[in-house]
Amino acid sequence: MLTLIKNGLVYSPDFIGKKDILITSDKIGYILDTIETPAVPATIIDAEGKLVFPGFIDSHIHIIGAGGEEGFHTRTPELRMTDATTAGITTVVGVIGTDGTTRTMEALLAKAYSLENEGISAFIHTGSYQVPVKTLSGKIENDIMLIDKIIGVGEVAIADARSSQPTSRELARIASLAMISGKACGVKGVVNVHVGEGPDRLSLLEEVVSTTNVSITQFHCTHINRTRNLFEAGIEYAKRGGFVDFTTCTDPKSMQKEVKCSKALKEMLEHGVPIEQITFTSDGQISLPVFDDNLKQVGFKVGKPATLYREVKDAILEEQLPIETAIRVITSNPAEILGLNAKGSIKEGKDADVVIVDKETMVIDTVLARGKVMVQGGEAVVKDVFEW
Repeated sequence: MLTLIKNGLVYSPDFIGKKDILITSDKIGYILDTIETPAVPATIIDAEGKLVFPGFIDSHIHIIGAGGEEGFHTRTPELRMTDATTAGITTVVGVIGTDGTTRTMEALLAKAYSLENEGISAFIHTGSYQVPVKTLSGKIENDIMLIDKIIGVGEVAIADARSSQPTSRELARIASLAMISGKACGVKGVVNVHVGEGPDRLSLLEEVVSTTNVSITQFHCTHINRTRNLFEAGIEYAKRGGFVDFTTCTDPKSMQKEVKCSKALKEMLEHGVPIEQITFTSDGQISLPVFDDNLKQVGFKVGKPATLYREVKDAILEEQLPIETAIRVITSNPAEILGLNAKGSIKEGKDADVVIVDKETMVIDTVLARGKVMVQGGEAVVKDVFEW
């Protein structure tokens, strides 16, 4: 099965110019200035006047739903595959949040396999907010080494009243077990850390790094843009080599507290943080409060994965960041941090995950996941099993 993408302006994520890309089955076979139309049957995609990006990676998303903190009726639904693909997302990493009781590892793993069968790549972390970590097999190292979909631990909560209030020694042990088992099977074994609004912010992680042999790079800290104080602490943490992640699912009326992702990216770069230390994730399928004009909560809505690319697009169009800089936070950066070696870039031999967008508007036109066209003309052409 061959697919030829012609005449696109390719960001790998580095800009490599106008290229043709030949996809063979689920891999990128060749990238050349010109590739002749094959003599055998092939799908031809004309990308003239369009930009070609690697498929987007959403490395923190609640694929089996989240919420429930206001009662069982506030539990959110599972991710629909087309909500990911129409947003350019071709790889997801599923997590469990607050509810580690009715949201189980068994359900998370099953959903990852479901999404994979429907056409996108799906991985998961083992555990939830709670410490001790609620694993699938009973051990962190068994989960990561023996179950191919499990690539790390999380989201473990700190600086939050809802966390289990873990100690630095407990976090160090979790990180060590994840790192050792990850190395054995070719992933980084990171610990995905939910950081709340507590005044201690990132101090627990700083204590782990300063008092043990655990590397700062074993932690991937999320929600760093949730408050101005946490964001500023995140700047210093990232300067010391830590990985920081901004959450794109927010309610516009809560932005007086949060730092908008596109602006946060520009500001952090201006403070000298290397782009490689920063990622965006959607935190999709979370329960978001809805406020009226008087900031009174009137209901809930579900956080959407489409916010992931929206914030990257805002970073390019509104904050005037270079395209190759902005798209790294949802392509090559998460791939490198997590050890997803086949993902995150357009290179020969990599998975054929490709997003094609309009050059002027940056609107998504075509999405391929592992070589298969999932979205065309902005519309899903491959639907969920139950989507009719």
